[in-house]
Amino acid sequence: MPSNTFFETPIEFLKGVGPARAALLQKALGIFTFGDFIQYYPFRYDDRTRFLTIAEAHENLPYVQLKGKITHFAAEGEGFKRRLKALFSDGTGNAELVWFHGIQWLLDKLKKNVEYVVFGKPSLFNGVINIAHPEIDLPTERILQGSLQPVYSLTETLRRKHLDSRFMGQAQQELYRQALPHIHETLPHSLLQKYRLLSKRDAIKNIHSPLDGTHLQHAQRTLKFEEFFYVQWRLLKLKLLREEKFRGFVFNDVGLVSEFYKNHLPFDLTHAQKKVIKEIYADMRSGKQMNRLLQGDVGSGKTIAAFICMLLAVSSGAQAVLMAPTEILAQQHYATLKKHADKLNLEVALLTGSIRKKERTPILKSLEEGTLKILVGTHVLIEDKVQFHSLGLAVIDEQHRFGVAQRSKLWQKNQSFYPHVLVMTATPIPRTLAMTLYGDLDVSVIDEMPKGRKPVKTTHCFDSDRLQVFGFMKQQLSEGRQVYIVYPLIEESEKMDLKHLMDGFESISRVFPDVPISILHGQMKPEAKEFEMKRFVAGETKIMVATTVIEVGVDVPNASVMAVENAERFGLSQLHQLRGRVGRGAEQSYCILMTDAKLSSDARTRMETMCRTSNGFEISEADLQLRGAGDLTGTQQSGAINLKIGDLGKDAAILEAARESAREILQTDPQLENPENLPIRRQTENLESTAVNWSRIS
Repeated sequence: MPSNTFFETPIEFLKGVGPARAALLQKALGIFTFGDFIQYYPFRYDDRTRFLTIAEAHENLPYVQLKGKITHFAAEGEGFKRRLKALFSDGTGNAELVWFHGIQWLLDKLKKNVEYVVFGKPSLFNGVINIAHPEIDLPTERILQGSLQPVYSLTETLRRKHLDSRFMGQAQQELYRQALPHIHETLPHSLLQKYRLLSKRDAIKNIHSPLDGTHLQHAQRTLKFEEFFYVQWRLLKLKLLREEKFRGFVFNDVGLVSEFYKNHLPFDLTHAQKKVIKEIYADMRSGKQMNRLLQGDVGSGKTIAAFICMLLAVSSGAQAVLMAPTEILAQQHYATLKKHADKLNLEVALLTGSIRKKERTPILKSLEEGTLKILVGTHVLIEDKVQFHSLGLAVIDEQHRFGVAQRSKLWQKNQSFYPHVLVMTATPIPRTLAMTLYGDLDVSVIDEMPKGRKPVKTTHCFDSDRLQVFGFMKQQLSEGRQVYIVYPLIEESEKMDLKHLMDGFESISRVFPDVPISILHGQMKPEAKEFEMKRFVAGETKIMVATTVIEVGVDVPNASVMAVENAERFGLSQLHQLRGRVGRGAEQSYCILMTDAKLSSDARTRMETMCRTSNGFEISEADLQLRGAGDLTGTQQSGAINLKIGDLGKDAAILEAARESAREILQTDPQLENPENLPIRRQTENLESTAVNWSRIS
C-alpha cells in the first residue's frame, strides 16, 4: 500500500471503531493501522443478488436470502440457554429464525408484520427450515438490488462482540471514503496497460465492495499481481546486489573433472545431470559468487553432480566441503565421495560430533594447511576451530534443516572471497514456491531418474487388508529383504504418538516373533537413534518400526518395503519422501499406504495421487493445491510467504508475469530513474520504511 502518515493512523481513529474494538482487532487479526485494515481482504463473497422463497429453501444450500414478514417472536430460556425465536413467513411457507446473542437489542428492534430481508445458512429442524443468527434488514433499494457481499476471516470472539463481516464491510467503506485522496498508483502505467489491470483505487474499491463478478475478478488479479511484483522485486534486487557486491573464485582448471569423467565415471550421466553441471560450471567460472539451489528427487543423482563440481574447485587449487544435517547422512555422503575420490588419489575426510579428538586434530591441521581438499561433515563444520586454507565451494544438503545463521557461518570461512554455495534438497519444491522462498537463488532441477531404476510400486490398503499385508512382508523378509513400518507423528500429542508407536511395535513383534526389530522415534537420545539406525543399515535388524524421523537421509538398498500406517494423516510430499527410503537397490520395491476405510475427499485424492505417479514435482504441485503454501513449508517459513491475497497454488501465471516484469525493469532501470517507474520507487521506499515493526512483537 502506498504509505504516508494517513495509512499509519492507528485503527482506533476510524469512525465506528474506537479503542475497545481496536484492541480486539489488534489481538485477533494483527490490524493496527489504516494501512493494515484496508489490506485485510475478504476470503470469499456471498451472492446477495438472488432471492429464494421459503418453499425453495433446503438444508443443502450454503445460504439463502428470503423476503417476508415476522409473524411472531419471543425470548425463551434463562442464562446461557436464553434465545430469541421468530416465526418468518413469505406466503409459500414458514421458517424459524433463532438468535443466541444480542437478544435484547433485537427485541427492541424487531417488529411484527413488517417486511424484512433475511440472509443465512438454512438447516432442517423438526421438518421446518431453521436459520441460526441470520442477518436481517429492512428491504432498502440497495439491499433489494443485491450485491456480492464480502466475507472476512474472523474469530468467534470478534463475532460475539458484533465485529462480523457486515461491520468489517461497513468500516472498509468508511475507510475507503477517507483514504481516496491518499491512494496512489504502485505500478507503472505500462504494466497496467500490458496486463489490463485496474487502477489501485478501483482495485481497492472492488475488492471490498465489488460492483459485480467481473470487477471483482479484475480487482483480485490486480492486487495479486502487485503483491507478487514487490515480493519478486525484493528477491531479485537482493540477488542483483549480491552479484555486484560479492566476488567469487574463478574456476577454470578442469583437469580432475576430465580425468574422472573419461576414466572413472561409473555410469552415464542423465541429460538432466549434464544440464545442471553446465549451469553450475557457468556460475563458478563467472567471477561472481554462486548461490544456487539444486533440486532433485531421491535417487536422481544430485551427489555425483555435486562431486563433479567439487572437482572443479579442487582442480583450481581450492577446497570443497559438504555439510549434511545428520551424522548418518554425512557418513553416507562420505562413503559415496570417498569411493569416487579414491580413483583420483584424492583425500576425503569426515568430521562429525562422534569423531574423537585424536582423529580430529590431524584433519583440522591438514584442512588449515590446505593439503586436505574435500571435507564432509555435520554442523560441526561451522565451529570456529574448523579453519580452511582456501574454501572455494560449500555444498549444503537438505539445506532447510539448517538455520540461516548456521549457513552464513560456513560462507564466512573464507575471508578474501565468499565460497560458491550449492544448496541441495531432495524435497521437490513447486515452481511457484521455489520462486518465492528461493527467489534470490538460481535454481537447477534434476527432473530425470537414472536409467534402469525400477519405480516403487505403490498400493493403498485398508485396515481390513492387514493380514495380506503381513503375509507380503513375511515373503519379502524370507527373500532377505528389510522392511520399514512408519507411524504418524502428531505434534499436539507426542505421548499419544509414542503409545501408538509402542502398540504397533508390540503387535509387529507378535506377528514376527523370530525377526530382529529396531524402533526409532523423536524422543530417543541422538546416540540411541544412531545405534538403532546403524543396526538396521548393517542388516542386524530386519524391520524398522519408526516415526517420520527416518524421512530424510537413510540409504538402505536392501530395504524393499515401506508400509505407512494411518497414511491419511500425512501430506503428499511427506509420503513421497517416505517412499524414497525404498527402491534404492536393484530389486523391485513396494510402498504400502494403510488407511481407515472412511477417508475425506482430500485424503482419498492423496492416496490416488501417490498410487498414480512417482514424479516428485507432480506430487509437490498436487500437495500445494491441496494444502496451501503455509502448511507445505511449515511455520518456520511462513514469514517468507505471508501473502495477503496471492495463492501460490493457483496463481502461477500471475506470479510468473510479475517476476518477469520485475526482472525486466531491474535490468533496464535498476536505479528507477525513468519517470515511468516513479510509482515503484515510491512504493519500495514505503515498504522499506515499514518492513519490520518490532513494537508489535510482544
